[in-house]
Amino acid sequence: MTTLSKIAKDKGIRYFMVSFTDLRGIQRAKLVPAASIDKIAEDGAGFAGFATWLDMTPADPDMFAMADASSLIQLPWQPEVGWIAGDLMMSGKPVEQAPRRVLQQQLARAKEQGFSVKTGVECEFFVLSADGSAVGDRDDHQSKPCYDQQSLMRRYDVITQICDGMLALGWEPYQNDHEDANGQFEMNWTYSDALVTADRHAFFKYMVKTIAEQNGLRATFMPKPFANLSGNGCHMHLSLWNTHGENVFRDKGGELGLSKLAYQFIAGLLQHAEALCAITNPTVNSFKRINGAPTLSGATWSPNTISYTGNNRTHMIRIPDVDRFELRLADGSTNPYLLQAAVIAAGLDGIAAQRSPGPRCDNNMYTHPLPPEEIKRLPANLLDALRALRSDATLTGALGSPFIDAFIKLKEYEWHEHHAHISAWERTATLDC
Repeated sequence: MTTLSKIAKDKGIRYFMVSFTDLRGIQRAKLVPAASIDKIAEDGAGFAGFATWLDMTPADPDMFAMADASSLIQLPWQPEVGWIAGDLMMSGKPVEQAPRRVLQQQLARAKEQGFSVKTGVECEFFVLSADGSAVGDRDDHQSKPCYDQQSLMRRYDVITQICDGMLALGWEPYQNDHEDANGQFEMNWTYSDALVTADRHAFFKYMVKTIAEQNGLRATFMPKPFANLSGNGCHMHLSLWNTHGENVFRDKGGELGLSKLAYQFIAGLLQHAEALCAITNPTVNSFKRINGAPTLSGATWSPNTISYTGNNRTHMIRIPDVDRFELRLADGSTNPYLLQAAVIAAGLDGIAAQRSPGPRCDNNMYTHPLPPEEIKRLPANLLDALRALRSDATLTGALGSPFIDAFIKLKEYEWHEHHAHISAWERTATLDC
């Protein structure tokens, strides 16, 4: 058996970041010398859970992050350091609130039903000035900057450093572009098994922020950093595969090339969409993206209704090809692990209940929206989404009460903290009332 210390010696790694992602999507880590990594791999890196937004108290015993060697990523820009995902344990038992654990449980449920889950994510982000106050490129000011060549190439150094990193890591990145907002970019890499994609998604966010900082800039995945610009989405592509390595979503005779099973999975997402929003759009700011007004470019590129369609970007679920669907709901603040866990849980319920998604919608939802009596809208704010999650017995049951209770407690705290804040708009609008 090859030990991590042997891997470190072969690869020239001096330190390991043993990392995990908390309920807010923030990465926590311990920096461990390579000489100590085998002991850490066996015993775990110790953390005080109370400091990590996992609903612990100072009286709780320490948590231990058990290094998952299969997740090892050697930092392309600092190869003496290896990033490695940790699975959290406390008193000899898994920490059920830990996002990576929540995803692992859903993947186990899928496996019991004979499925493996393959996913890909499209991560949008802004490159800002170092203080985060403005778009980092003062010449990037067009009203429709999507795919703009000049703006893309002015950020050549940042984008290629990130892409070179993905190439070195074997992620098979295949395109990079300037997105629809000024200062906004998207980088795509090849889909993989869901846990691998989630680990890469977590590392990608760290990599983008780090390389931006090294270039005197700041990167953000915040859903809606500017009121007049499109927000940061995190579109997710998903397919199910059987034990023979066949994509069970593909059906040449099915509508748009998808199988009945695929449509049942989609129906599960539609059924639980309001509750899903609490996880796919988990911040107060998230709802300024999915319920936002048209931007300078003329579109928000985000859904506001619970609907599905063919190759049409104005709905929540898009079917772009014959082997998968695209969920356009999530934004840049979503937790990489919880996003996939919640989607899988909702989709598996659609299969178990043999749900039907009903007829697809082919209208342009931005220019010709359907009336409310024909189609449901997404929640108006985080509190509504949390209430929907709390009342969705099927989804909460699948994800588990330890996680659900901790997550809702944290997010309700964030909502009340936000609600206690008096904004400049409120003072302007009501000071003289």
